[in-house]
Amino acid sequence: MPELPEVEVCRLSLLPELAGRRIEAVTIRTPKLRYPIPPELAEWLPGCVIRAIRRRGKYLLFDCARPGVEGTLIVHLGMSGHLSFAPPGATPGRHDHVDLLFSGQLLRYADPRRFGLWLWQAGPPEASGTHPLLAVQGVEPLEPAFDGGWLHAALARRASPVKPVLMDSHLLVGVGNIYASESLFRAGISPLRAANRISRARCQRLAEAIRQTLMDAIAAGGSSIRDYVHSDGSAGWFQIEAAVYERAGLPCRRCAGVIQQIRQAGRSTYYCPQCQH
Repeated sequence: MPELPEVEVCRLSLLPELAGRRIEAVTIRTPKLRYPIPPELAEWLPGCVIRAIRRRGKYLLFDCARPGVEGTLIVHLGMSGHLSFAPPGATPGRHDHVDLLFSGQLLRYADPRRFGLWLWQAGPPEASGTHPLLAVQGVEPLEPAFDGGWLHAALARRASPVKPVLMDSHLLVGVGNIYASESLFRAGISPLRAANRISRARCQRLAEAIRQTLMDAIAAGGSSIRDYVHSDGSAGWFQIEAAVYERAGLPCRRCAGVIQQIRQAGRSTYYCPQCQH
């Protein structure tokens, strides 16, 4: 599913196209994705100008306003959702659930598995943080508040293996499976190590590795593992450069040892037993 880098790439691609533009009409073809789509969107959004497009974890936040209406359109891409542009009047496909019409252009949301969401939070942009889905989100790993000291204090309360802990969005947002595995490899830390048994110095290395891994993934356009593609239909290529992810049985690119694959919290974990301890 799209993680922080993929959502950030999506945001960056939409921003120059949509910031400052007025929504002319909304078409909702599917009443329910993960949650019901508020039918009132078809009344609230027309006439609204998109003032900004923000990201919170894996959620896209479209700040919208017109006289009498102010709020944030909250969009999550789910397992297989994506946003793309189409000409007005383009025939929708089977999985095309929502259209936003602008002058000369459609923004279309497709989602074969229907696990994404479109919701609304009324009020100024800062009110979006009070939405129940956003209020429980953890620290943003690309923000200044995230550093080795914060990570060491956060992990000190967790005795579980570190890799599933890093993927807990209530603690830290957007560090999905591929990025947790790659960050731990870069930091030289075993995914099996108890989170509260990692020193402050190693937490500093891990925080830097997480930040750099996510930034490298954004620069690479994210990772196209299964369904994810960009708004223009192109694919990300970070997974091609992965050091351990989905490389079980292959030689480590650092030490030539064999990459191992295990299961943790129902997810595949990849690591090098020689480089990571």
